[in-house]
Amino acid sequence: MNEQKNIAILGSGNIGLSLAKGLVKAGIYQPEQITLTRRNVKALSALADNGYNVTSDNSNAVKDADIVVLAVLPQQLNKLLQEIKPAIWEQRHLLISVISGVTCGDIRQQLDLVDVQVVRAMPNTAIAIGQSMTCIATDNASAENVNIVKSLFDTVGVTIQINEELMTSATALCACGIAFFLRSIRAASQGGTEIGFHAHDALKMAAQTAKGAADLLLQLASHPEQEIDKVTSPKGCTIAGLNEMEHNGFSSAMIKGIKTSAEKAGVLYDKEG
Repeated sequence: MNEQKNIAILGSGNIGLSLAKGLVKAGIYQPEQITLTRRNVKALSALADNGYNVTSDNSNAVKDADIVVLAVLPQQLNKLLQEIKPAIWEQRHLLISVISGVTCGDIRQQLDLVDVQVVRAMPNTAIAIGQSMTCIATDNASAENVNIVKSLFDTVGVTIQINEELMTSATALCACGIAFFLRSIRAASQGGTEIGFHAHDALKMAAQTAKGAADLLLQLASHPEQEIDKVTSPKGCTIAGLNEMEHNGFSSAMIKGIKTSAEKAGVLYDKEG
């Protein structure tokens, strides 16, 4: 259990709640060390019953915390920062932002606090089952504070530290990427239905096959083409299917989609708003 650091999660939607539950499940925090905020506090009543602190007062939540997680929409950030600005103490608070398209510098500028330490974290929705790919970056936080952030998000998946200028790209590849891989699994299941399987069977078969493919790469530290070569034989059915997909732009479409998402992610936040 963390005896010293209290944490406030401002904007307790899916990401914030999953993080809170992950920290408690891992035994790093007790519910009473975590404060969750939301405009509609009634939506957090089940969490309150389980011992979490819940409130709609972001400023008071910050006053009682050492670590502050900013988990609102980009359009809501500037208003939130103005609300909590009087409660932020540069020498005490570590700010963690999970907001797309917002730099550490943007946050310090809005708070008008040049020394407050800010770490960005970009998880994805698999955080809900403890399988997030979370990218972490900072421009001014100490190694100790970066390690604290990594330890928090390691409870809900895998973390990697990257340069801050790559965070928008990380949003496209990892956060938006969940949807891209889900769509590819959906397409595979539709193909399965067309060749004779019931829809629910086809979806289960496609999803497990995708999971197995991912685990081959992660557990064997292998390269996709190395694993593809194992299942493609001369004049075989696998290479025929792969080539048909490529002729119709499969890889190109995925690459272009990721690039388009990265461009969009970079303009979600209005610095002047």
